[in-house]
Amino acid sequence: MVSRKAEKINQWIRPFQGREEDAHFLGFVDFFNRQQYYEAHEILEVLWLPARSNTDGAFYKGLIQLAGAFVHLQKGRLRPAAALFKLAQMNLGQYPLAHRRLDVASVLQGIAGWLSEIEIGHSTSNPFGKRNYLLLRLMQGGRRGPTSPLMG
Repeated sequence: MVSRKAEKINQWIRPFQGREEDAHFLGFVDFFNRQQYYEAHEILEVLWLPARSNTDGAFYKGLIQLAGAFVHLQKGRLRPAAALFKLAQMNLGQYPLAHRRLDVASVLQGIAGWLSEIEIGHSTSNPFGKRNYLLLRLMQGGRRGPTSPLMG
């Protein structure tokens, strides 16, 4: 029997099925870029759970932590957000500057910017809504591609 959660996730990733990259990964990128961080986390968890001890385990874990950091920022919880940004930075920092077509270098740069913004505010001023949002970019042919897997 399929759970409600699985049904919902399958519905969310349906537009991305049949593409070169896994539909869960593409769905994660799309939901993340639309600032639906909790949903993005839920989608990617499906890939991460069976891959925890594989080569991509820390990669998926870092992306889930990144989405989680933004969930905390949306709720005004700066310290947990900063802690998850640091964990995401550590996990994603283990990978090449482009991994699974993701521009990891720009993600790490974005994380550093958000951490700096939180630390400048001494964990009292929430930068969420006052700063440009971090967009995940997929690479195509060695160059940055569109910011959403729905495009191109």
